[in-house]
Amino acid sequence: MSEATKAVVKDVTTMASPVSLKFRARAGKDLSRFLRGMKERRIVGRVCPSCNYVYVPPRGACPTCGCPMGDERVLPETGTITTFCIVNIPFEGQKLKPPYVCASVLLDGADVALFHLVGGCDVNEVRMGMRVRAEWVDEADAELSLETIRYFVPTGEPDRPLAQIREHI
Repeated sequence: MSEATKAVVKDVTTMASPVSLKFRARAGKDLSRFLRGMKERRIVGRVCPSCNYVYVPPRGACPTCGCPMGDERVLPETGTITTFCIVNIPFEGQKLKPPYVCASVLLDGADVALFHLVGGCDVNEVRMGMRVRAEWVDEADAELSLETIRYFVPTGEPDRPLAQIREHI
């Protein structure tokens, strides 16, 4: 390549290219039971018989102990926001118009937070320790999906002290 050509050619640093992936995944026995429960407006977890942690969604084996999970437990639809983020940036394929809130919700009686949306309030009102409850879609619209919960809304209860949720942050 001549020196004149080299002066005109610049390094390519970015390239726009459409990407898509199509796949099917099987939910498995435990996740299937969880999703059927969601359609019936029940949040189902499972208890580890060794460490007594309650996981939601349930797993076949405890990620901490490695032992098979024990009894199923129906959890209340209320919980506490442990962490959250306000989404302000639009992106392609986005279902919601920014700003909106995604949060880790520690359901009452669970040891692992569930990641979901927060609604029913201004995004600037959301905070760690805020008490929330599930806002379900209409029964006719219920599917085998986590989207059966439209979002979590504030309950109006006093916030849970951060010291009580510290290990879940």
